Amino acid sequence: MSNLYQRRLSLAGIDISSMSTEELRRLVLKILEAKIHGISFSPYTEGQGPGAIVTEAQIRERLAVIEPYVRWIRTFSCTDGHEMIPAIAREKGIKTLVGVWLDDDHEHNELELENAIRVAREGHVDILGVGNEVLLRGDLSEDELLDYIRRAKEAMPGVEVGYVDAYFEFTTHPRITEACDVVLANCYPFWEGCPAEHALLYMTEMYRTAVAAANGKRVIVSETGWPNIGTAEGGAVPSYENAIKYFVDTCQWAEAEDIEFFYFSSFDEAWKVDAEGDVGAFWGLWDKDGNPKYW
Repeated sequence: MSNLYQRRLSLAGIDISSMSTEELRRLVLKILEAKIHGISFSPYTEGQGPGAIVTEAQIRERLAVIEPYVRWIRTFSCTDGHEMIPAIAREKGIKTLVGVWLDDDHEHNELELENAIRVAREGHVDILGVGNEVLLRGDLSEDELLDYIRRAKEAMPGVEVGYVDAYFEFTTHPRITEACDVVLANCYPFWEGCPAEHALLYMTEMYRTAVAAANGKRVIVSETGWPNIGTAEGGAVPSYENAIKYFVDTCQWAEAEDIEFFYFSSFDEAWKVDAEGDVGAFWGLWDKDGNPKYW
């Protein structure tokens, strides 16, 4: 066993290297029963994807599955029915990181922001995430994004406002970092091709990079996860074992270091294969039908 791997186990706070699959499954359930900080939540069901209208009934059905196991949820949009999620979550005692989806469709961006402001003024938003990986995709300029963040902060002065992007973007765009009340950093060792045995150590470095860029501001890991099926990304291999160990390691590390994080994701979603390839459909802790995958 390499020294690097030993350091990884030490960071995780528990030696899972010799655990059987059943022991790991029991540990996952134990972690979830104690409730993880948060999870990325989408109410889409089979055959749905961006642009589909979601109903209150399906939101309630999907939330009922994850409700016993999380303290927070993160949403991605405030249109097409997603704007109902925060109120329903708060009704169940779940806190909300509410997403405003921004892209190069400026008319739709206005509707997203308008709905988000209304939801916040109704008291259902704990943190507002204005945009998700907009700079990474190149959908908006830095100045355009800054204007959306400014308008959100002016419209809801009592709500923490941040922006979600890959951890390194907060170093590249210090004006965005400065505009945020809170830094919301996506940290994916998988997408950077990191082998599973080094993934936790790699993620800690991602987090530290975001912390350094934040200059004392609160940093939340807004997304991290590992798929169980699909094509490898460099040295990062999707598998049941790698996914379950990554989840356990992440939770142990976050608890030990008092780090707020949102695991990605709640449910498997087939529509993601269009943008991410076959691996995109298998990031959930639950499968597409709402069945637990790892316990």
